[in-house]
Amino acid sequence: MKSWKSILWAVMLSVLIPLGLVYLHTSLATCLLLAVWIAAVLACSFHLSRRRFEEELRVQERTLQQAANRTLNHHRHDWMNDLQVLYGYIRLGKPDKSLQCVERIKERIALDSRIAKLGVPSLVFYLQSFRTLRTNLELDVQVEEGLQLEDKLSPASGEELTAVIMQTVRAYQYSGNAQQGDTRILRLGFAQDGDEVLVSFEAEGDHGNPELLQGQIYNIVQGKIVRAEQPGPSRSHFKLRLPLEM
Repeated sequence: MKSWKSILWAVMLSVLIPLGLVYLHTSLATCLLLAVWIAAVLACSFHLSRRRFEEELRVQERTLQQAANRTLNHHRHDWMNDLQVLYGYIRLGKPDKSLQCVERIKERIALDSRIAKLGVPSLVFYLQSFRTLRTNLELDVQVEEGLQLEDKLSPASGEELTAVIMQTVRAYQYSGNAQQGDTRILRLGFAQDGDEVLVSFEAEGDHGNPELLQGQIYNIVQGKIVRAEQPGPSRSHFKLRLPLEM
């Protein structure tokens, strides 16, 4: 980054050379040299900026691909574990346990389907990939049956909602206390309440300083169309509301 900026600044400052010649000896030749030099500097700066932009896009694409691969591998690992457990119950001749295992698999499939149908790509990807992150916070996601936001939120509103949810989850993640190796659970619910989408956060366990958590969440939504509220006496329970654009 510093090297790229240094080259760009060097190219731009090189204009001082023909500018100095014009100042010392103004003539048609020096003026033409200055004009050609400025044109060359602008072209070079544009080329450098474009190469830097393309490089950043490649880095972002590579990062996204790596995150997608981690998510797919994690889901594959979960499915293999479920199938191994189910196969074990079948071999042991335990139909009741087998049915329970099948029901758990069905519930996970149904939840993944409801998450996918939310229709906000960045939000869906975040929820599906969160479990691959190494963190002591586990999301227990619940989505109201039939909830779809794709046609009810503009792309900008969807991105803002995703950003606010990510920052709020991070606030819960770093505000709580947990024993070494323990995992805290954060219930994250999505529902439609009239002409608004309602996102609820309800934490289990000790969350350190509730006043600090409250201040962080209200700071996150400050100046945004998303509103935050506390529905009850529990200071670790928050709701976010975003108007739907129907």
